[in-house]
Parts: sequence; C-alpha cells; structure tokens
Amino acid sequence: MSNVYPVMKLNPNDDVVVARFPVSAGTVLANENIKVQSDIPEGHKISLRDIPVGQAVKRYGQIIGFASEPIKAGDHIHTHNLSMGDFSRDYAFGEDTIELPKAEKIDTFMGIKRADGRVATRNFIGILTSVNCSATVARAIEDHYKKHGLENYPNVDGVVALPQSFGCAIGFDSEAMVVMRRTLSGYARHVNFAGVVIIGLGCESNQIKDLIQVENLTEGKMLHTMTIQETGGTQKTINKGIEVIDGMLAEANQVKREEVPVSEIILALECGGSDSYSGISANPVLGYAADKIVQQGGTAILSETSEIYGAEHLLTRRAVTPEVGKKLISRIKWWEDYCARNNSEMNNNPSAGNKVGGLTTVLEKSLGGIAKGGTSNLVDVYEYAEPVTAKGLVFMDTPGYDPIAVTGQIAGGANLLCFTTGRGSAFGSKPTPSLKLATNNTLWKRQEEDMDINCGNVVDGTETIAEAGERLYTMILDMASGKKTKSELFGYGGLEFVPWNIGSIM
Repeated sequence: MSNVYPVMKLNPNDDVVVARFPVSAGTVLANENIKVQSDIPEGHKISLRDIPVGQAVKRYGQIIGFASEPIKAGDHIHTHNLSMGDFSRDYAFGEDTIELPKAEKIDTFMGIKRADGRVATRNFIGILTSVNCSATVARAIEDHYKKHGLENYPNVDGVVALPQSFGCAIGFDSEAMVVMRRTLSGYARHVNFAGVVIIGLGCESNQIKDLIQVENLTEGKMLHTMTIQETGGTQKTINKGIEVIDGMLAEANQVKREEVPVSEIILALECGGSDSYSGISANPVLGYAADKIVQQGGTAILSETSEIYGAEHLLTRRAVTPEVGKKLISRIKWWEDYCARNNSEMNNNPSAGNKVGGLTTVLEKSLGGIAKGGTSNLVDVYEYAEPVTAKGLVFMDTPGYDPIAVTGQIAGGANLLCFTTGRGSAFGSKPTPSLKLATNNTLWKRQEEDMDINCGNVVDGTETIAEAGERLYTMILDMASGKKTKSELFGYGGLEFVPWNIGSIM
C-alpha cells in the first residue's frame, strides 16, 4: 500500500480528493501541495482549497453540496461542513447522446427458451399471495418441497413462495392498487417462472379475480389461483396448492438450456449499502458491462429515482428524444411532491452506513449511482413495475430502498441482476439471480462469502475499469447460463419480495 498514492482526484474541476485508505493528519499530498489537517477515514473527502460558506463543492466535476461553514485546504469535508442547497440543472435533452460502436461479434449464453420466445435464466415455480393473510399457507407449500426435494425434476430450480405484507386496506381504484396489481402480474408472467400459483384469503381488497381481469392474465395448467375461504381452510389450501404444483412439475422439467444471444438479457442494475468508492469502482465497472450488453442488443434497467436526484440532468442529456427526458423529469417532480406531502426531504437519503462510508449528500450519492448506467443513450423511462419492452438503457421509477427497487425491476422483466455494495449488503432476489460487486478490498476481505466479484483493485489503481468490466461481463454470462451466485447458494431471494406500497393504508 505504501507505493500507492493516498488520494484520488476524479475530475480536473473537483474541489476534493478522495482517500484511497486512511490518511493521517499532517500527511503532505505532494501532487496537490496541501497538508491534511485531520485524520481522514478511507473513502472520505479532503478539500483542495479554501471554500467560503455557501459556495458549491464539486466532485466528479459536479456539485455535491455547499459549504455550511468555512473550509480550509486540507480539511475533511463531510456532514459537519457540507450541506444540500438548491441549484439549477441544465437538462439539455439529448445533447450528449452517442452511438456506441456495434459489437464485433454476437456473444451468447446458455438460456431457456419459453414457448412464447422469451428467454429465461432460471426455471422456478412460484407461489404468490394476493394479501398477507395467505402468506403462511404459501410458506407451508414451499416448506413441503424443501422437505421432500425435487430429485425427480432436475431441471426445476425450486418452488419458491414470495408472500407480501399488504394487499388489503387500499382503495380498489387507488394508485396503490394499480401498482400492486402491476407488480403481481409482472411476477406471474415472469420468464423465470415455469408456473405460478396465486393464493388469497378471499375477502381482501386485492381480489384475485380483479387482478386476473385487469391485468389480462390467463388461468390454465401453469397459472392457478385459489383462496383459503373458498377452498375450506388452511390445511385444505396447503394440500390443494401441493396438488396443483405436483401437476406442474413434469411440464416445468421439460426444459433444456440452449445457446441464445446476449440480446435476450434484461439486466437490473442496483446498488445498496453504498460508500464513497461505489461511484469510483463497482458502479462504473457495472456500467462498462451494461454498455457491452446494450451493444449486443440487450437491455439494462437503471432505477432508484431518489438516488439519481441532483444528477438527473446527466441522464436527460443522454435521452434519445426530448419526450424521454421529460418523462424522467416528470418522475423527479412526482418525488418532490411525494416528499413534500409526507413532510420528508430527498436528502433523508443517504443512510447512516452511506455516511460512514464517505457519502455526504444525496447529490454525491446520485452522481456515483448513475455510473451503473454506463455511457449508453437513455431510450425510455418506465413507471414502477411496468413491463420493459425497449432494448438499450432504460430507467424505472422506484424508491432507493433495495428490495422495493429490485422487486419493481423484476416485475418489469429483469432476468438478471447485478448489485454493487461498499458496506456489505447481503441480498438475493428469486426468481432472478443476483451477482454482488464489492467496491473495495476491505469489504472483499471481510465479507468475501457474500461477494461474487471484487472491484477494489480499481481503487488501488492495479486494475482498470475496463479490465474489471470484462471480468464482470464474463461472470454475467456464466450467471445467465445457470452458474449459481453466492446469494443463491445461501438461499437468498424468498424474503426479499417487497412490492412498493405507494399509498395510504386505511
């Protein structure tokens, strides 16, 4: 470590440098000709100049906040002296669109072709619930298959219950109900499910018959519904659910993997437990891989509207049309109103862990977060859990809370997920497999059992973003071809289904 320069400057216009590792007070940064005034934790910011109160501070060449007290060159910049403030953003719709070079060859993976032409990366049978009241029944059915196994059905990855916590006490025509139905129907149709059973209580607001009708779902051999009240009780419903799934397994097992193009990948991009290194290493590494998938004709879904706030102008400049850019801004405005009516504010994000990791404001977090989207043009914007049909980089409006955001992306059709973390998030997301990217070497050494790939060498300067991105791209294709990720081996994914409860509970 002694041969590694202790700080990084990310943009020539920056007012700060970022510590690669803990930097002691009194250290002289020769390249910047400043003396560090206090001990600086790894990932935290050091001022390059004197900054008066109220003046903007830049990182990534963009504003991350405003000095809340006088800052001297060499000072630690964090929550004690940097705060949010209003500033204008130039949305400049479409001014920075580019044409990525065409892929030199068609890359492939071993996927599962469904009868409708879609391509799966996993082959589950799912148990969904219309309401929390049927969650115990759904779990009991899953437990039956955990106990007895699926040895006779080697091509079925599992029977998974995804119970939810709501489904009642919301209005029939409310925005919350629209989102709930859209999310459930997205899972019911998900390509990684060979078959689905939807179980309700019977008297809930979220009536299964209305879900089927409104979302144009078709019941049949591989999509069954039932309620506890109509079936006659808990045990009878458990028995009926097992009987129905037993009837699905043989057909679900009749799949085989075959070579398919990367254009069939719909990759969800997510970050959680972020730190200051996220926007330096793992996020741009993921962005590099996302660009490669887009070049191949595939799709990458960026999300978490509350975590692009303040950096949205960098996406609107990449929008393929003004209309696409304006769709994104309309979601930003919705969030500003959402916060106002709930007596909240956008800078409630970042979290306590984010701040320990060196992130100070949501502006700073957002600038690092959008790096997951690479450099591709923004081709469309979707509301939460809407079916994603466009090819290329798209944005989905979701909260920043990881399980809710990922649930929306999967409901939209994501058949793969990459999840970056600096603090050490442990996460999985059935039926969609998840690769986790560590942003720094310290995390990798501490929590390697949960991390699939280490991007910390980018921080140390011993690996380039492109080199790490190529490693990640290969791992994505392996995951798509059936190789289990660490979260899958631990069994993550059944408890992380969290639809967005957007409205009032009555």
